[in-house]
Order: sequence, then structure tokens, then C-alpha cells
Amino acid sequence: MDGDSKSVRARSWAEPFRIKMVEPITVTTREHRERAIASAGWNTFLLRAEDVYIDLLTDSGTNAMSDRQWAALMLGDEAYAGSRSYYHLEDAVREVYGYEELVPTHQGRGAEHILSQILIKPGDAVPGNMYFTTTRFHQERAGGRFIDVIVDEAHDPASTYPFKGNVDLAKFQAVIDEYGADRVPYISVETNVNMAGGQPLSLANLRATYELCRANGIYLMLDATRAVENAWFIKQREPGYQDRSVREILREICRYSDGATVSSKKDNLVNIGGFLALRDAELARRARGLLVAFEGLHTYGGMSGRDMEALAQGIREMVETDDHIAARIGQVEYLGKKLTDAGVPVVLPIGGHGVFLDARSILAHIPQEQFPAQALAAALYVDSGVRSMERGVVSAGRDPKTGENHLPKLELVRLTIPRRVYTQAHMDVVAESVIEVCEHASEIAGLRFTYEPDDLRFFLARFEPIG
Repeated sequence: MDGDSKSVRARSWAEPFRIKMVEPITVTTREHRERAIASAGWNTFLLRAEDVYIDLLTDSGTNAMSDRQWAALMLGDEAYAGSRSYYHLEDAVREVYGYEELVPTHQGRGAEHILSQILIKPGDAVPGNMYFTTTRFHQERAGGRFIDVIVDEAHDPASTYPFKGNVDLAKFQAVIDEYGADRVPYISVETNVNMAGGQPLSLANLRATYELCRANGIYLMLDATRAVENAWFIKQREPGYQDRSVREILREICRYSDGATVSSKKDNLVNIGGFLALRDAELARRARGLLVAFEGLHTYGGMSGRDMEALAQGIREMVETDDHIAARIGQVEYLGKKLTDAGVPVVLPIGGHGVFLDARSILAHIPQEQFPAQALAAALYVDSGVRSMERGVVSAGRDPKTGENHLPKLELVRLTIPRRVYTQAHMDVVAESVIEVCEHASEIAGLRFTYEPDDLRFFLARFEPIG
């Protein structure tokens, strides 16, 4: 080494915030948790929150708001019509995302419902880069057929392909060829694909997909719920973007689309809310007609004025600097590294909003029809009080024509990290519990339904162990 050179050591990083308020949580006994999971029918969605120690069920609406967001709540204008808080939110969406037309909703699935109703006709094909549960539900309920056009690497948990959320353009073209462009109203492109393990798509792929849409008169609609996380991965992985801010990359992502649905309970750092954003004024007019019927007036859409004020602040705050998203994804990667170092099979690369355990590998002795991911999530709760959620055959549901279970290649348990809520010490506890459960995986039994809802069964289904 040159005498003037200095060795570079990796330095620790810390969260870019200080804690002003805390909420007590309780550590329960194993006996208590065994009773609780049995009472919940081995479904972590049915556990009482008071029985949970570290809650990694979802990052949806579980974020900690900042002092500025709490201050914004006090400024809410609760006028039924023409609330100034709506116009503050509209300004924030135009400034950060770049869409002119705003249709506010109570949360993301309200936006999915309205978009599906105004664009999908019975018999239409709706391609997408892997399904998401509520998105596909609304598309099918409107009479459409969801068709997966994601790249093959997305279905391989061990693949380290950096952009597993990419659209396979050949698959997309095949859908157009089979159905005709006039029966493909839009392609649904999710940023940081949830069911694939929180995996991003590249800007190059999004741009090419948008060009194919324009050539065929097809809309490109984003699920931009986790677009900020996707922007961070583009900055880290895609050549030419290392010196661009996440804010700039987010605007470019949205540029290659005709609109977006957003569940604001994720990136936007609030506990409730969402919106449909569009470029076309006529589409927005049609959407607002349904909004009044299903959500609320066009200037609140299911949110209170204070909700809209906190959301407007959160939208600006999430891209104010890159420090927030670097720490947010850094915490996910911290947990992921502890698990991979211990040999736990997880989806690679580590995703943006959580670590996804490969339940099919961990519980190889349990056939997929016995719901290994559901069983693993229940076992993890019993071990430590950590609540996670299944993302496998239970979430995939049944084929509406045959009634048979969809059997996805990915059978996963999602450890979802809320934003600005838990410390690295909490992540250590989670990692130790996962490792312990995996070491005794052979003791875990499969499950069967005791109650199966008709739709979105993973929310309310109940199970019992086999044997």
C-alpha cells in the first residue's frame, strides 16, 4: 500500500432520526402464544395485536409518523367539499410524482377498484409483472383475466438477478398477439414487486414496456406503492443513475406511465390513505364519478382533512433526502444478512420492504397443498411472538374456473419491516427466532383448512395442524 494511502474500514450507520415517543410492548410466554395461535386458527392475521411482540405482518399503515406529520394533523380542513387539505395533497402529488390528476381514496385497494371499473371490460386480458392479491381480485371482479408477464428469474428465490421485477417483453407481446391490443386495456406494472420478494424493475425495462404500450395503444398503469424503494435500487444497481437522487429517479419512473395506484400506507409514511393518479383528464373524470359512489367526494375520497395533511407531508418527506430510504432498506438488508449468514434460505437479492423466507426449502417435508408457508409463520409466532405472514398458496387462492388451488413457484413467509418503528436490536431478536425455528423445522406439521372464505382467503381463513 502507498505510504500516503489510508485503509478504508466499513463504518456503522444509524437511523436518521431520534425517538420522541415510545409505545410499550409485552413479551408473552410460549404457553400464551400456543393458546393464541390456536384461537386464531393458525392464521397470523387473526391474532390480537396485544398478543404480538414484534409485528412484521405488514408495512402497510404501520409506519411511525414524524413530528412534522403530527403537526400537520392539526392543520386539517374537515370541510366536506373543497377542503384546502385536498389541494395541499394535490400539490404534493404533482410536485413529487408528476401526475396532474388526483383521485384520493381511503387506501390503495380503493384506487385499484376504481381503475379496474373504468378500464376493464369482461373478457379483457390484463398482463402484469406478477399478481398482487387485491389488485388481481379487482381485475377479475371487473371481468378481466390477469396474465403474469414477469421475467422467469422472479420465480426462482435463489436467483440474484438484480431486477427480478422486470416485464418479459416477449411474454407481453404474446398476450397482445393472442387477445388483440383492443382487448388489453392496460398493463399493470408493480414497482418493487411484493409477491416476488420486494424485487425492483429497471428503468430501461420500464421505458421499453412503455414504448411497446404506446405502439399498441395500451395504457401502462403503475402500482407505485413502493416506487421510492424501487428508485433506491435503480440508484444502486442500474448504470448511469448512481449520481441521481431518489427524488429524480422517482419522477422518471412515473414519466413512463399513464397513471398509478398508490397505497399511501407504505412509502408515503402514513397510517391510512391512498390515491389514483392519472394524466388523462377524461379518465380522471370517469374515476371521480365512481369515487363519489364508492369512496367519498372528489376532494376527500375516504380520507379526513387531517389524513390528507399528514399524507402531503409524508410524500415530501420520503424524498426530502436519500437518508430516509437508505436507512429503511439498510435495516431490511441487516436482517437479511444475519439470516443468510446463518444459512437460512431466503429470496435473493434481499428485497426493499422485507425479508422473504423460502418456506418450500425450509419445510421440504410438507407438500405445498398443506400450506408450508402458513405453518412456518405460525411456528415463528409460537417461538418468539414475532408475527409474519404467508405469501404462498394460501395467498394465491383458487382458479375461478376450475376451483383448484393456484400453486405458485414461490412459497414464502414475509418478514415485513415497518418504517421508523423497530431498532436493530429488534432485528437481532427476529433473526435468532427464525434461526431457531429453522433448526427444528422437521417438527413442524402441515395445515388444512377448517374455514376457507370465497375471496382473499388469506385474511380470514382458519386452519388446524394435520396429525
